[in-house]
Parts: sequence; C-alpha cells; structure tokens
Amino acid sequence: MQAPLTREQVRRVDQLAMERYGISGLVLMENAGRNAAEIINRHYGTSGQAFIACGSGNNGGDGCVIARHLHNAGWSVRLTVFGDESRFTSDMRTNLQIVQAMKLDVVIAPDPGAQMARLSTIAPHDVVIDALLGTGFSGEVRSPLAEVIEAINAACKRACVAIDLPSGLDCDTGRPSTATIRADLTITFVAPKIGFSEASAAEYLGQVEVADIGAPRELVESIQSEAVQ
Repeated sequence: MQAPLTREQVRRVDQLAMERYGISGLVLMENAGRNAAEIINRHYGTSGQAFIACGSGNNGGDGCVIARHLHNAGWSVRLTVFGDESRFTSDMRTNLQIVQAMKLDVVIAPDPGAQMARLSTIAPHDVVIDALLGTGFSGEVRSPLAEVIEAINAACKRACVAIDLPSGLDCDTGRPSTATIRADLTITFVAPKIGFSEASAAEYLGQVEVADIGAPRELVESIQSEAVQ
C-alpha cells in the first residue's frame, strides 16, 4: 500500500516535478484528469451522463480535463464553474477555454442564483463529479460554496465522485467542514492523503482509488520516505 502524503508533501511533488524535471503544471493536470476519467469510465461505463462541479482553482482545472476526456469517451457532459472568473488559476483557465472551444455545455456561475439554478438540473442518472476544492483547503467552507456542497449532497443522482478529495475535507486531519461532499468514490492523485485514515473521514470518502499524474516514481518515493524516517 502506498504511503500517504500530507498537504505540504503534495505541494512538493508538484513543485519538484516542475522545477527538477521540467514537467509543466499543465502536463501534470492533463495526466491527472485523463487518468481520473479512465477510472470513472471503469466504474460507470463509457456512455454515461456527468454533471461536473468545478471550483476556480486547479481542482477545477482537473475537472475541465475530466470533462474533455469523458466527452471523448461518449459521455454527455455538463460542466459548471462555481466561482468568479477573476479568481481562476492560469492552468484552470487554459483547460476551461479548451472545453469552451469544444462547445461543451459549460456555465460559469459566480452568484448564488445562477448556482442554484444549475444545481437544480442534476438528474437521477447523473454521475456528479466534485472538483470544487483541492488539498489546499482547510477550515470551514464559506457561503455560497457551502450551499453548493449541501445541494450536491441532497440531489438525487447516480453517484458522486470526488476528485483528489471530497470538497470540505481537510486532507491532513481528515476533519470535515460544516459542508463536506459525501462521495461514493474518491479519486486521489499521487497517493492517499494522510487524513484519509482518520475515522472522521470515512463516511465522506467512499471507495478510494489513486490516479497517477506522471511525476517520476523516484521523486514520489523520496518524498513519501521522509514521513517514515
């Protein structure tokens, strides 16, 4: 079993993959999203319906990559960005522009009214993909994102898949926020996160699978080994 990583170790994997090996953030994001899409295909088939909920950061960028690969696999995809364009990270913006150029069903919903209208379209056959918040999150989810998470949890849907970790869960402590996604499947990148082993995380994670992002194995292993020295 892979050794878990902390928030800081995850950051170092990304940083050193870029600095030491010259792998761009966009390449890491592409690998993460493509491999996550393959896991989703394996669990739910290659012609389902997906409602992808993206945040403004790189977790949302992963969601955009997943949207493209699910579409290419035959899925019907609806993607919503729950955030303001002024807060988009560069890599997230790039991948959002790609799915917009593909003319997928994409809505940017920065205000609560638009967000709730879009969430009301979640259908019983939808696989909802949570790409709202990543490993950088800690503390409490604030409004209006808290209401978005609560609406996703309450929606009648086929399943909920969390990308990297359920939004609202602290990856180091395993502590849930007041609003935390309850996933049926969590696709986490590089390695499990250290907080996943805490009892408080269990009811939010569902089944956990690890997806590769293309960081060199030696780099990941060296950072994992630091935790046990």
